[in-house]
Amino acid sequence: MQGTVDGFTYGLVTPVAAFFMAALGAALGLRCTTRSLHTTRSCRIGWLALGSLSIGSGVWTMHFIAMTGFTVQEAPISYDKTLTFAGLAVAVVMIGIGIFIVGYRGATRMALITGGTITGLGIASMHYLGMAGMRMAAHLAYDTPLVVLSVLIAGAAATGALWAAVTLRGALSGLGASILMAVAVTGMHYTGMAALDVHLHLPPTLPADLADVLPRDRPAEIIGPMLAGPACFLFLAAVVLLFDPRAMTGEPAPYPRAGHRPRSMVREGAARARYR
Repeated sequence: MQGTVDGFTYGLVTPVAAFFMAALGAALGLRCTTRSLHTTRSCRIGWLALGSLSIGSGVWTMHFIAMTGFTVQEAPISYDKTLTFAGLAVAVVMIGIGIFIVGYRGATRMALITGGTITGLGIASMHYLGMAGMRMAAHLAYDTPLVVLSVLIAGAAATGALWAAVTLRGALSGLGASILMAVAVTGMHYTGMAALDVHLHLPPTLPADLADVLPRDRPAEIIGPMLAGPACFLFLAAVVLLFDPRAMTGEPAPYPRAGHRPRSMVREGAARARYR
């Protein structure tokens, strides 16, 4: 028996809120990536790590906000916490690999393609691992062409967002890059959900409204507490960036005052003089 799936139980509330969280995480993460290109090598790791945590947390939070609007009429849904948080770890690690490549290699074609592809795969892996963590008396099946399309959407849009973040300058370009990344995440999510078929293991004789029978199995009540941690982290990351205006604008560090040269320039000048 095929289940009656509703991906928009609360109307446009969950898609809009999910898109906003994806855009927030992307804005913070991409600004961190941009800032890393204009800082010392020792500080670059910290900025890129904060960027990967921000994007990963935004992607994960977006997914589960969207999933609060996903219901199957004939079957209550719960979530395996181990797989659920494993999806967060996978997203952070794979997205981190992608932006570290771009952060250290710069805006070269190969770095952007490689970093964007890995970032997109991280987004897709988090989504399908999160779906694997769903527990219900049903079997989930996916339409392969739509799954492939969802992965391509994530990879292409993530590559475009990374290119915009490290190539363009200014707050408006950063906003555009974050919106593009949010489009990648939400587009990938809802394309992947469109590929889903739910085949029930239960007999078709259950009450029409299971929410009244099993009120504790409502997705919002299960997922809500899990979102608190990543949401607080995104807030703290936003506070960190607010205290560094150059991270928000994408501007490089200011030039040194007249008569003062960085130590690296002094060392390079001395080396050239030594070998003349």
